[in-house]
Amino acid sequence: MRITQTKQRSHAKTQRRKENRELSFPLWAFASLRKIFFVLLALSLLAGKAPAARLKDLVAIEGVRENQLIGYGLVVGLAGTGDRKQTVFSAQSLTNMLERMGVSVPAASIRVANTAAVMVTATLPSFAQPGMRIDVSAAAIGDCSNLQGGILLLTSLRGADGQVYAVAQGAVMTSGFGAGRGGGTSQTVNHPTVARGPNSAIVERPAPSVTPSGVVRLQVRQSDFTTSARIVEAVNKKFGDNAAKAENAGLIAIPIPAGYAKRTTEFIAELESLLVEADRPARVIINERTGTIVLGKDVRVAPVAILHGNLSVEIQTTFAVSQPNPLSQGTTEVVPQTNVAAKEEKTRNVVLKQGATVEELVRALASIGSTPRDVIAILQNLKSAGALEAEIEVI
Repeated sequence: MRITQTKQRSHAKTQRRKENRELSFPLWAFASLRKIFFVLLALSLLAGKAPAARLKDLVAIEGVRENQLIGYGLVVGLAGTGDRKQTVFSAQSLTNMLERMGVSVPAASIRVANTAAVMVTATLPSFAQPGMRIDVSAAAIGDCSNLQGGILLLTSLRGADGQVYAVAQGAVMTSGFGAGRGGGTSQTVNHPTVARGPNSAIVERPAPSVTPSGVVRLQVRQSDFTTSARIVEAVNKKFGDNAAKAENAGLIAIPIPAGYAKRTTEFIAELESLLVEADRPARVIINERTGTIVLGKDVRVAPVAILHGNLSVEIQTTFAVSQPNPLSQGTTEVVPQTNVAAKEEKTRNVVLKQGATVEELVRALASIGSTPRDVIAILQNLKSAGALEAEIEVI
């Protein structure tokens, strides 16, 4: 009797271990999904009520904007890494500059190994005043190989209207470097032909910004009718009824109250501090190159059953040598031998009920051991079946 009971217990343990092996999934499947799992899980935990954002983070004021500046200049002092002789405009630019300084030198006799022609760009902030300093970027336009250690000569920066709004001059810094020898061996780190000059430009003309007068117009950065309606509601609650009006999903007009007629800056500061809950469409962002998936908090899944399996086919070719018998007329031949093996995993299924959330979707996909590639395919199939209530955007 004892022997029979012992055999029964041993058989039960063996059966449980077999069932556990059938239900278990390889660790690599969960590890491959780990990166996106925690991102999606964090979004799902915050899927309750979205925190309100400041109005200044949701809108921009019409007329208050940055302006792009551009100029052509020369970077000198390079250690032989400047433009070569085939870059003609560098020598011409250096000749013209020297002539303005009273030095007459033929362009054909100038060596430009330590000089590089660059395009200089900068961003002029709104309401920038003369005397302020801004950053500039210099990018080589010739065959210069490295701008490291160079100095940008006086360069005029013009706006879209052709007016000079700033002048730049000073040392530039690169985020990379290049090193090598004449034999072709070289090493380059980052991008040494683009440099940046912190505070290298001085503003000479006020920025062409428009100060709101009478009516403040707010431009919603991500046009949405619901967000615009909530902004109007928040403004009217703060400054009284009919204080704001939404002209469309992306533009809101707010007349300046009489108490702020001469204090426009203070009125705009009051507007920017208002808290508004922005509304965003349900969207799924997929980056197939990196396997990254981001789901918004409002993504919902209709009742659906997911069956997912995997079929892998492996083809291996080996080459065998066929050797003829001694003293025979045959020749040695290479004979390819091809082996084909197919392996199909068992289908794993997931059932999602009505109103399933992002958290439930993520946990369900993780439970069947889905990889990021599998998740992308499943989401696309859910969208095709009409079960995923969200927009899919592939970047």
